Amino acid sequence: MRRFFGGSYGWASAGRFHHAQSQLHRFLKCFGGYTASTNTYSSAAGERILPHILGPLSPLHRQHTHFSELARECQLFVAFGGLPLRNAQVNGGGANDHMLKYWLEKMQAQGTRFINISPVRNDLSAVESAEWLAVRPGTDTALLLALCYVLINESLYDSGFIASHTVGFAPYRAYLMGESDGVAKTPEWAAAITGIEAQRIAALAREMASQRTMVNISWSIQRARQGEQAYWATVALTALLGQIGTPGGGLGFGYACTNLAGAARKAFSGPRLPAGENAVNQVIPVARLSDMLLHPGEAYEFDGQHLRYPDIRLVYWAGGNAFHHHQDINRLCEAWRRPETVVVHEQFWTAQAKFSDIVLPVTTSLEREDIGSGGHDGFMIAMSAQIPPVGEARDDYAIFCDLAERLGCGERFSEGRDAGQWLREIYEASRPRAREEGIALPSFDEFWRQGVLEYSAPEKPQVFLADFRADPQRYPLSTPSGKIELFSETIAGFGYRECPGHPWWDEQEAAWQRQEAARWPLHLLSSQPRTRLHSQYDHGSVSRATKIQGREPLWMHPQDAQARGISEGSVVKVYNARGAILAGVHLSEQILPGVVQMSTGAWYDPLDPNEKGSLDKHGNPNVLTEDRGSSRLGQGCSAQSCWVEIAPWRDALPPVTAFDPPRFIGA
Repeated sequence: MRRFFGGSYGWASAGRFHHAQSQLHRFLKCFGGYTASTNTYSSAAGERILPHILGPLSPLHRQHTHFSELARECQLFVAFGGLPLRNAQVNGGGANDHMLKYWLEKMQAQGTRFINISPVRNDLSAVESAEWLAVRPGTDTALLLALCYVLINESLYDSGFIASHTVGFAPYRAYLMGESDGVAKTPEWAAAITGIEAQRIAALAREMASQRTMVNISWSIQRARQGEQAYWATVALTALLGQIGTPGGGLGFGYACTNLAGAARKAFSGPRLPAGENAVNQVIPVARLSDMLLHPGEAYEFDGQHLRYPDIRLVYWAGGNAFHHHQDINRLCEAWRRPETVVVHEQFWTAQAKFSDIVLPVTTSLEREDIGSGGHDGFMIAMSAQIPPVGEARDDYAIFCDLAERLGCGERFSEGRDAGQWLREIYEASRPRAREEGIALPSFDEFWRQGVLEYSAPEKPQVFLADFRADPQRYPLSTPSGKIELFSETIAGFGYRECPGHPWWDEQEAAWQRQEAARWPLHLLSSQPRTRLHSQYDHGSVSRATKIQGREPLWMHPQDAQARGISEGSVVKVYNARGAILAGVHLSEQILPGVVQMSTGAWYDPLDPNEKGSLDKHGNPNVLTEDRGSSRLGQGCSAQSCWVEIAPWRDALPPVTAFDPPRFIGA
């Protein structure tokens, strides 16, 4: 069963029972198991570095200081990667209380000053007065190191906190001062890399040390080559400031990345389908999908482990779309053809469906009953079916019940229950877990009658790592030392050139990036969309209304457009060595010259699906991004390390066919 891949990554459903991946994984476990995936495309580099130096990202994300404490105490909020409102529209399991805009406005009214450190000014559009420091993409680590240098060089750091709550200060200090490599990480050094003036860097360090400061770093920054380093350097900077665990100060790893950070709602795991045990213990890093399919048996390294890719013969995918979220789609097209069989469950005729062998039509959340519940959203919703199933679409559960019967494990999969009985079962099973968190759930029938349940907020707003700050011996971190690790013996022991034992700036990597930029002079940033959830509903009216001549919009500075003879609203070809796409142009001075930005999620639409490297007529930026791990430590998505060139499209525009339905032969 190692040859079955059932990772099936993606945003599947707000419903807890008809959650497609949960259904698929339970089904595959019933008759031997499957090769799975680990971590996320969103934040894999952070998910792997943080357990070594601070603690696991997911629990830390839930512990972020509540916005009410920030509004009360925070004087300076420094946002690496900004605080884009569009990202906070969602949560895993659904978002109901959309709070980000309200709290940012309240913080501003209470006197909090905001600094947006990003190549894109409108990454903090909710705060008009925010100062914009237009950093070059991929250079945040250099800026963070220089800020640390100033704090140490001017004796502005909290030596008491460093002594009591961290380990590894001496080697990190030696690196910053240039004692270990001959290069002091001064503001002047960082200015040449980041494009931010040395005087402003030094002044920022002093401002941060002189007042209650929250430093937040977005997930987008670690989705890059060596993205782990920016997260580690952020931990080091905030440790030097000594404000970790204080109300309104410290650090964050994802304010505005979803609607979760800063919510601090009472929470529990909610209703869930029992998963069962996977008899196969093999997993791959989620972003190494194409590597696995193209190179079976090949050795690779991952977070200190020496592993080999399995030889996958069957891929079963339900509730996701690799042709949206994976990098280098032309390479993925080649990889997708390698297994003997690819089976997908789909509600729409997506690119993934078009490239698969067997496509089983499944219902949407409007055609079935379910329970909506995001573990930390504070709400539970009775999701009533609004229409009967369309055509021959069936629930994932019904499909897997029939397949399980044919494979001789029907009873093991269904336990003799239909979908309605399962809803009642998983709800009732969640009530004891809710009580442990001080949440009293009514009976299932009463819940269904009410339609919506809302949990109360904690009596005292939480402060991130307050217990650890108060008593690091009684409340140690889960790191090897129990403290914040400015130098990690564990990571140093892995022997990775690109990821030594402390945060660093890799000049060898920087030289490679300069070579890329010399060939492809525009740095492409691919951000989350405002008009859809990833690729979901790209075919809907809201998303289509923002297209330019049917193509996905691309934002570029007028200076770059003028140099290429490009005007507002025109269609251009965006290309590099990995492929080419069409896009429609918006001109804006809100973006740094030399940088262009597109949203992810436009449905992949090759001019000729049978031609390798065919032009994407619609504008999916992942045709252009590199399919390479962030490092051997994290093996995460590195989509933000991408360089392109752009030229006017002067030929006739090919029609967009991404949303055309399939053609059925016979009846």
